[in-house]
Amino acid sequence: MTKDNKFDFSRRGLLKASATTGLIASSPAFFMRNAWAEEFVNNPGNASEIKFGFNVPLTGPYAEEGKDELRAFKLAVKHLNGEGDGGMLNTFKPSMLKGNGVLGKKVGFATGDTRTNTDAARSSAKRMIEKEKVLMISGGSSSGVAVAVQSLCQEQGVVFMAGLTHSNDTTGKDKRRYGFRHFFNAYMSGRALGPVLEKAYGNDRNAYHLTSDYTWGWTQEESMKATTEGFGWNTTAAVRTPVGAGDFSQYITPVLESGADVLVLNHYGGDMVNSLTQAVQFGLRDKQVNGKNFEIVVPLFSRLMATGAGDAVKGIYGTTNWNWKLQDDASLAFVKSFGAEYGAPPSMAAHTCYVQTLLYANACEMAGTFYPPEVIKSLEGFKFNGMGNGATEYRAEDHQCFKDVLVVQGNENPSNQFDLLNVVETTPRSQVEYDPKIFGGELGPYKV
Repeated sequence: MTKDNKFDFSRRGLLKASATTGLIASSPAFFMRNAWAEEFVNNPGNASEIKFGFNVPLTGPYAEEGKDELRAFKLAVKHLNGEGDGGMLNTFKPSMLKGNGVLGKKVGFATGDTRTNTDAARSSAKRMIEKEKVLMISGGSSSGVAVAVQSLCQEQGVVFMAGLTHSNDTTGKDKRRYGFRHFFNAYMSGRALGPVLEKAYGNDRNAYHLTSDYTWGWTQEESMKATTEGFGWNTTAAVRTPVGAGDFSQYITPVLESGADVLVLNHYGGDMVNSLTQAVQFGLRDKQVNGKNFEIVVPLFSRLMATGAGDAVKGIYGTTNWNWKLQDDASLAFVKSFGAEYGAPPSMAAHTCYVQTLLYANACEMAGTFYPPEVIKSLEGFKFNGMGNGATEYRAEDHQCFKDVLVVQGNENPSNQFDLLNVVETTPRSQVEYDPKIFGGELGPYKV
């Protein structure tokens, strides 16, 4: 195999030295795929099919994201099995995927509903591992869920390809050897969004934060405060709100009396739809405070959220991991495939879950085995392109993907029901990179 495919026989352990003679073992078994003597959880052996576990929120405040994730997972399985037009299998490089399953086995799947609840998510993931015999778990639209399931997968020895999780902790203090995240994080959102906000609104502002009360909200608030305070904004207040609150009026009313002239909504999914809609209904965007027009910022945006919030999103800044209007070959291929299958463009949650499925499958092909330690080593430090985000790297030290970050703004004049966010800035990877040590944590062992 070529260097481009990162298939180094000595690294993968496919050639082993004899302990007694120092010679290279000559058994042809070492060149056979899946020829590993060590047993591992849900080893498919000679079975003709393998299963992936897709654990998504089908109910609860993040259900719309979860439903789109599941659509993408099903499409990824189709493409891996050689059905449909192949989507990003045609653009992903370097890739060993051929549309004939994974390591010669057809791909099937099991599903679970996380309900955006850590206990429910762990329970469904455990069921899929123990009852459905899945080799990999993916999905989720909550960092609390991601951290919980990632920890379970480390304990069980099953690879976790995180879905939509934006907390710094997922690949920081709570990172695990068996967990990988393609999605960007709160720190990157802050670094990308900060310069745009300073240019648009100046450096003399008073910000009021409403924050989802769990790991993602905490790190999003922390990252936004660090960025905005760094160029001169004052933080007037930071108030925690429960996930799934529904009615945010009791939290929005005090903003009017606080002297703040910017409201930062560290909310996601249905919570963001409700809090933004209610803030606009309360007339915040029509007010002037401190001689300035009152502004609202949503640090993490998605098209599905924009759809739910309607006209309230117009003109509002945020960041996103991917946007369906990108014109690179990979994005065009994915949008075409997804649109033909479901009649709508994919969300960034769908994009992330589709990509994670292909990345895991390709890592198995690169390793020549489903044995998790070797699959993990294939992903660590893997550099790739053709997945809609440009040049990307899975950093070995923390299993965080690094790529360019998109800053978006609610479209003032949408041309159709999906044309809700405009990309206003593509922030280069160099601007959002950081030392992996700043968020702490330990990856843990390859074998469990």
